[in-house]
Amino acid sequence: MRRPSAAWLLSSYTALLMTCAPNLSRAQSQVDLALVLAVDVSSSMTAAEQDVQRQGFVAAFQSPKVHKAIQTGPLGRIAITYVEWSGKDDQTVLVPWTVLDGPTAAWSFAERLTRQPTRRGGLTSISGVIAASMRLLKELDEEAMRQVIDVSGDGPNNDGRKVAHARDRAVAAGITINGLPIMIKNLTSAWEIADLDAYFRDCVVGGVGAFMVAVQHRDQFSEVIRTKLIREISGGDARGSLIIPAQAGADCLAGEKRRAEEEALGGEGGL
Repeated sequence: MRRPSAAWLLSSYTALLMTCAPNLSRAQSQVDLALVLAVDVSSSMTAAEQDVQRQGFVAAFQSPKVHKAIQTGPLGRIAITYVEWSGKDDQTVLVPWTVLDGPTAAWSFAERLTRQPTRRGGLTSISGVIAASMRLLKELDEEAMRQVIDVSGDGPNNDGRKVAHARDRAVAAGITINGLPIMIKNLTSAWEIADLDAYFRDCVVGGVGAFMVAVQHRDQFSEVIRTKLIREISGGDARGSLIIPAQAGADCLAGEKRRAEEEALGGEGGL
């Protein structure tokens, strides 16, 4: 029997590589989760709220528990971007889409976030950032098994389209929206509402596995963000007492009504 020539072996090996390459490339372009962190910087957010919010996210991505959650996924990779938002046309990407596949990448993401200055915007458009987040998810190069928008904020929607409409559009596209209502006592503004947790539950969150966790104490912020991220990354249940129980009857136009009242009185028109 004639032995195969070196040229034939090289040709066969090359053909095998070409056959496998698309599958390898496709596997590398997939992630377990595409997560948009949509962070409120409207003028209802006090400087103290902004500080604990930013530091909470930085600490979360430095946490070994978050690193473990990323690596225990089917692919061990997630894509994440950090967006600050205010009015309907005010959304700023602080850290663009970044693939996290372990502690080194997560620490780098936290470091990039630390270097970004804080700012304050104007009005509050949750609907605007949901629409902007949907556009960001479409622009992502990686194919995600799950798509999630994580909205944090300290007040109701008062600018742009109705928040429930934006939420329903995202859910119809297969996107999950989770909520992080900020309800820290003594750090609130006149534009916040007492039942913000119910508002987020009834008017903001939606989709498969959607949930919301409220921050009610300043020293709780880092723990809440870490717990929430682990649940989002793993796609499972984060056990504990941080999840707010259901309450009925939130007014999804509460922010718009309050803004209209302020404008009728000659005020600044809502924050």
